Amino acid sequence: QVQLVESGGGLVQAGGSLRLSCAASGRTLSSYAMGWFRQAPGKEREFVAGISWGGGSTVYGDSVQGRFTVSRDNAKNTVYLQTNSLKPEDTAVYYCAARRSLSPVVERRITGYDYWGQGTQVTVSS
Repeated sequence: QVQLVESGGGLVQAGGSLRLSCAASGRTLSSYAMGWFRQAPGKEREFVAGISWGGGSTVYGDSVQGRFTVSRDNAKNTVYLQTNSLKPEDTAVYYCAARRSLSPVVERRITGYDYWGQGTQVTVSS
């Protein structure tokens, strides 16, 4: 079992930045690919970014490409999502997720992940 806990969310003005963290316990993350997803009120959960087990591959959703950066520190069992140039439409609950995989291909599908955190709220004011 992998337990995931997100942190770093909050209220920020448009154009600002936040660094989200996802800390894992229970298992080392070195064998897990990680994903970040988000869900806004009344909308479906969507893929934001993903990173392969060793960090060699990263993938981003179209709406955050060029503004968000996903990274990981396996020694600290933590994954990060640096969010820059935030827009009001980025407002959502952000979730991290883990899937056991040593593939360099990053999974975008929600159903591809086995473990989920409880989420952290990001609110961007205009």
